[in-house]
Amino acid sequence: MEEPPKLARRKMNRQSTFKMGRTIGEQREKLETKNERNAARKQDKKRQVRRIIFTIFGFVILIGGLIFLCFFFVGSGEPAPIVATTEESVATEPTIEIIDEDASAGSRITNRMRSYIGQAEQDFRDLGYRPTKAVIPSGAIREVDFYLESHPGFIKLHIDRSTATSVEDADRMLRYLAAQDTTEFQYIDVRLAGKAYWK
Repeated sequence: MEEPPKLARRKMNRQSTFKMGRTIGEQREKLETKNERNAARKQDKKRQVRRIIFTIFGFVILIGGLIFLCFFFVGSGEPAPIVATTEESVATEPTIEIIDEDASAGSRITNRMRSYIGQAEQDFRDLGYRPTKAVIPSGAIREVDFYLESHPGFIKLHIDRSTATSVEDADRMLRYLAAQDTTEFQYIDVRLAGKAYWK
């Protein structure tokens, strides 16, 4: 006959790892109150603001250091004097005759036009040409026609274009016509950028 099972003692029962009405973890997590959650959120926001402020402060220090190094290595930081290089700022007085075909209605020769003619005259001379006169044709406001010594026709320029560019275009056209053995022409038109015409 088998023996009946022995009942565990109460003392052993108390020492058992499994206790009545409890989980294996034995303790529940502590529940946070609403005030504690709000306080934690405020702390997180403060940390983020501090992080942003330190980042901006670091960038400011870095940029300030770079500017200091630029001034230290480049020079005293004084701006260089501005040298006038535009054609309008260089007042070149023309030496050739200027003819206004509409002079009866009042002179159309402005200071800007005189400066343009003087600068274009100088540019032609720099390339070896000898301008003889400049004509402002009837009905035209921004066109100037240049006559060159030993050339039969004239060259149409526009005062809104650079004199250096216009004179270079005219020089190319004159050399092209010379290479084609064309000695007679009525005019060369270089008023448009990138295009030149002759007749």
